[in-house]
Parts: sequence; structure tokens; C-alpha cells
Amino acid sequence: MKRIGVFVCHCGYNIADTVDIEKVVEAISHYHDVVYCVDHKYMCSDPGQKLLQKAIMEKKLDGVVIAACSPSMHEETFRNASKEAGLNPYLCEVANIREQCSWVHKDKEVATEKAIKIVENTIEKVLRNEALFPVEVPIKKKCLVIGGGISGIQAALDVANSGFEVILVERNPSIGGHMAQLSETFPTLDCSQCILTPKMVAVSRHPNIKLYTYSEVIDVSGYVGNFHVKILKKPRYVDPDKCNLCGKCEEVCPQIVPNEFEEGMKPRKAIYIPFPQAVPATYTLDAEHCLGLVPLRCGKCKEVCDQDAIDYDMLPEVVEEDVGAIIVATGYELYPKEKIPEYGYGLIPDVIDSLQFERLASASGPTGGVIRRPSDGKIPKTVVFIQCVGSRDPENHLPYCSKICCMYTAKHALLFKHQVPDGQAFVFYIDIRAAGKGYEEFIQRVMEEDRVIYLRGKVSKVFQQGDKVMVWGVDTISGQKIEIAADLVVLAMAIVPNRTAPEIAKILKVQIDEHGFFKEAHPKLRPVESLTAGIFFAGAAQAPKDIPEAVAQASGAAIKAVSLLSSDKLYHEPLVATRDYELCSGCGICASVCPFNAVTITDEKKSKVNEALCEGCGTCVSACPTGAAQLRNLRDDQISEMIKAILRS
Repeated sequence: MKRIGVFVCHCGYNIADTVDIEKVVEAISHYHDVVYCVDHKYMCSDPGQKLLQKAIMEKKLDGVVIAACSPSMHEETFRNASKEAGLNPYLCEVANIREQCSWVHKDKEVATEKAIKIVENTIEKVLRNEALFPVEVPIKKKCLVIGGGISGIQAALDVANSGFEVILVERNPSIGGHMAQLSETFPTLDCSQCILTPKMVAVSRHPNIKLYTYSEVIDVSGYVGNFHVKILKKPRYVDPDKCNLCGKCEEVCPQIVPNEFEEGMKPRKAIYIPFPQAVPATYTLDAEHCLGLVPLRCGKCKEVCDQDAIDYDMLPEVVEEDVGAIIVATGYELYPKEKIPEYGYGLIPDVIDSLQFERLASASGPTGGVIRRPSDGKIPKTVVFIQCVGSRDPENHLPYCSKICCMYTAKHALLFKHQVPDGQAFVFYIDIRAAGKGYEEFIQRVMEEDRVIYLRGKVSKVFQQGDKVMVWGVDTISGQKIEIAADLVVLAMAIVPNRTAPEIAKILKVQIDEHGFFKEAHPKLRPVESLTAGIFFAGAAQAPKDIPEAVAQASGAAIKAVSLLSSDKLYHEPLVATRDYELCSGCGICASVCPFNAVTITDEKKSKVNEALCEGCGTCVSACPTGAAQLRNLRDDQISEMIKAILRS
């Protein structure tokens, strides 16, 4: 006979309001093998944990059941308390009588009976649990950061400054991300490049950071502490060590294409530097737009290169790295303008998006920082800014708020008014969301000091009329229809995940939410962690964020990675799949269905589980035709007895 202790939590009124705690304690006190049963208002509190520990030692308990909230909340708390009292932590189980009982019932009698059954069910499980010990896993003390925007840069610097090697991978020719495109940053109006460039340079010169630009992660295998990464380095066709940035190659290149960095508002050559402060500072030959390399159709750039830096024979290269932790910082893109045809983007030249306006306002932009109309180069006198384009529109587009649009639209209006004092700016908005330090004050400054007119309402139509862009809308405060003849219309497009996010999620085996953003393990308690151990998220890859929040989350992800890499060994949960080799036929079904690639078939035609990779999901167990596959502490015999406990009258 075993000695089981049961502890029933009131959880304030969360459980006690719907479940008769005294009746549960009375019923469970007479259940077989239960030698101690007690209730407490808050079992997760320090007094509650001390009550648990005292009972384990004084009653010499072989196992304990905590009837409380979801195991995802406090299972670790109670298992650690049990361990401190001398009980193997895997002989402690949590019976969920809150989320699975009290929260879903109104009838107290029904909820009480259900709570009793849940506790009895859990007692049957703990009676058959084995004492388990964590699996030891060695660690590669190196971190991979995917994405070289401000989040990836900050995360890489924080990890590198902590003394660990960092591999930073960016798919574009330069790091910097969208922040490099900005003119100023709200609410302080700092020059974007002035605060970003020092960090970009720090990355390029840091002895602990290996930078792979114009590269992509194409495969990740392994597990926390021991990831094996394959990185595709695309050929630049320019040797950065030889290139002296003379610019002759760019001058003679005959091929002109739209400039992505300038959001298509200025052309570039097929051989180019993305922007003046690019890191690394070297030219890249865009093979997709070059007149032709195989066979060679031009060759002018190589002819004028005195340094012999151009090499048409460069090939793609796959490099491999072993890392212990991964930080994903793939950033964001703008919602496709083509999905908002009523606003005329692409058809009306003077309808632009927010990033295009940033480039117009930037001193290094296509107009040298002078805000001009794309159609004729004239300085606009009337500008209409339309917020929430694609955001907060569950019927037609995206249901969520893109978070930064209210602030950057106010910044845009301010920049316009400073440059064109006699001009007039109008802002159509649903409502203003300015949650951040100094943000509300910034909005008020724009409204009052700079006399920008805010119109609460949505725009119904934008169309060309002569040399003006007509904007039809409504002011919902006054109830009046609005018609504005604008010189320029700026769309504050919704923020969406980077287009590479689904493929990266597939490679890393992490989740994305219904909108395509990376899904964190817990929105409150584990906001930078994925459900796959050792992989962390930073910046707008996880949700729309402004720069301060993106940087803060990057540092949070970095400290999580540093914490992991600082250990000599990792300890993996032992609740993994096992094999009975006498029953195993080596059919390989388990290996084919395992989502974590934790199962292999040996030369002896037997199934083998890599315990460090296994996450205990049970997929292989359900697929095994012979019953050879079992989960520790969730064996078939345990589940059978748990079901019997529920069905027993």
C-alpha cells in the first residue's frame, strides 16, 4: 500500500465558488491509498507550499496530488516544493479542478462531483508513476540570430557582450532592417541612422559575432543546446575584402531596376550598395536583374574594377554551424496595398504608403529629404494621412491593431508641417492609440502646436481628379461628409509578418498564430519563448511593435539565451517515449510520424528514441501497432486505471 497525500486548493473564489471544497476533502479522505487530505485557500502561496512539504516529511508520503489550477500554471512550483521535501518531483501530480471544472460549470453539485472524479483519476495516475530523473544534455555555447533588423542587432550584441559566440544571419545584402529606412523616430525625432548605425558597426566589428548577410537559414536539426544549422550564402559576385567602394562598377552598369530600399521611388543599378551606411560596406551584383552571367552578356563592371573584386564564378555556398540557442527576429512587412483598391495605390501616383513617405522625408532618400509629389516633383500643400489601412477591419482585412501607425502618422504630419509651414495636413483615424512613454504628449503636440486636423472617421474612396487626389470620407463626430482635394495621400498600412515567417517556422518546428506571427509559449509568463525549447522570439516577428518595445524584447530574448548557454549541461524533461524492444517490430511507423525527428530505426531493425529530442507528445505511441511505444508516466495501464476511476460510480 502506498501513502498518497491530497491537497485541495480554494484558489480564492475561482474554485471555491463553484466547488464544495469540504465535500471534496471528505470524499477523497476515504479513497484507497490516501492517508492525508487537506484544503488550503492558496496552495501556490508560500504557506501552501510549506503545508505540502511538512506533510510529505511528517506523513512519509509516497506521492501527492494537488487539486488546483492548470498544470501549466503551477506544476513546476509544486514539483519543486516536493523535491525540496525529499519526494521525487515526478511523484507529484496536479488535478485541474479550475479550468476543467469550476470555470466551466454553474451547478455547484455537478461541479463538486466532477472535481471528486478528477482528483480520483489523478490519484490512480500518481499511484503508478515512476520516480524519474532529468535527461542530461550537453550545450554548444553559441547562439544563432535570424534577422538583422534592430531586434536581431540588439539581441546579437547582448549575447555577444555576455561572452558567447553569435551567428547573425540576414537575407538582405545589409543589416539594418526597416529602421534603416526611417527618417526620424518618434517621439524624440532622433535621426534613425544616427542611433542605428553605431549598433550596425558594433555588430560588424564585434569579435564574438560572425555575420552572414545575403544569406538564409535553410535547415535546422537537433534540439535545445545542440542545434545543427545549415546556412545558404548567396553569391555577391563581389569580394568584400578587395572592393574599395570606388563606385566605377555602378557607374558603368547599364541595367536599371527599382530600388527596394527606396521603396521603388528611385532606381538602382544591377550592381549596388543598398544605402550609404550599409553593413557590410560592399557592392552586391543582383544576378536576377543583371543582363546575364551564364552566359556572360555584359562584363562592363569587371572591366572597370581596378581591384579585381568582381568574380562571376562565385557559387552559392552552404555553411554549417552548431549552436545551443536560436533567436528569431525576422521582422515585418506592410500589408499588400493591392488588397485596398478603393484607395488607388498603384493607379494614382500620388497615393503612397508610410515607408515611401519615410524615404521622401529622409535626407538620404530619393528627393534629398524634400517632400515632393511622385507625379510631378512639386511640393504638396495639402496632404491626407489615412490610418488603419487594412488594420482593425475583421470583415475585409486584418482584425488586429498594428500598434505603431498612430504614432508614425503623427510624426509624418509633424515632418510635413515643419517642411511646409503653410501646408495643411489631415489625418483620418478610427481612434488614437498612443500607449508609450511620451506618446500621448507627442500626439497632443502635433494636434495643438502644429495644427494638424484630425478627422474621426474612415475614408470611403480615393480617386484622381485633374492634378488633385480626391478623398471622400466622413467625420463621425460632426456627422458631416468630408471631401478633400489633396496633393498627396499617405496610407498607414497594416503590419504583417515577414514573408519568410512560415518557412522559418517550418524549419524550426515552432508555431505561428492565425495571422502568421510567431506564437509565444505564454503571452504573459513566457512572452519571448517558443514552445520548442531553446528557440526565442524578438521584435515584430512575434507581433507589431515600436522600436523601444522591439529592443526591449530583443534584450529579453538575449538574456534567455544567455541563461541557457551559461549552464554546463541542460536537463531535459524525462517524460518522454520509451520502447519495449521485445514487442518492437521495427516497422518504422513511429519514425515517420514523429514531429521532432526524435525516433530512428537501428541497424537491428528496432525503434530508438533520442530522449533529448523527444517532447513527449505521444504521436509515436498512438501510431505504434504493437504497443511497444509507451510514454513514461502515461503508460497504457495508467490510462486504463484513470478511465476506470472516472467511470466508477
